[in-house]
Amino acid sequence: MSLINSQLLPFKVQAFKQGEFKTVTEKDLLGKWSVLFFYPADFTFVCPTELEDLADNYAEFQKLGVEIYSVSTDTHFCHKAWHDHSPAIKKVNYTMLADPTHVLSRNFNVLIEEEGIALRGTFLINPEGQIKLAEVNDNGIGREAGELLRKVKAAQYIAAHPGEVCPAKWKEGAATLKPSLDLVGKI
Repeated sequence: MSLINSQLLPFKVQAFKQGEFKTVTEKDLLGKWSVLFFYPADFTFVCPTELEDLADNYAEFQKLGVEIYSVSTDTHFCHKAWHDHSPAIKKVNYTMLADPTHVLSRNFNVLIEEEGIALRGTFLINPEGQIKLAEVNDNGIGREAGELLRKVKAAQYIAAHPGEVCPAKWKEGAATLKPSLDLVGKI
């Protein structure tokens, strides 16, 4: 069953953000756009490249009112150690969620049970707590923050403009479509 338009399920996890530990629940995600960015594990190979890319683009997400939450099945202690050790992860100012109990990984159907780690899943949640984007990659395929930014802008645009849709390769400011009988077969 697709997660698209489903409601965010309850959770309570520990997190690391800017030198502090904190508790995060589903309630913290309500009222703003949020991205949950699952990755397999701290101290690995592709993961720091993705988290650094998000860190380099974090200000752009914040300008759009979007909060970023990275998620792995590591503990919040491991997140702190990685942050303190890695120059790439030292750039991370967004919240790093710890999911050692696998509640989030199961809620978003990205847990590899036999390995105890998550697939590379990206989920965009609207301010009402509905999942508007769900993408899952094999763990060998890294993601790119610029493409995620484009999709966030498209999701926010269609949320603000009911009845319009964003075509392939849509960029902010480009033309959108208004689905109608008149367009059938003409595109």
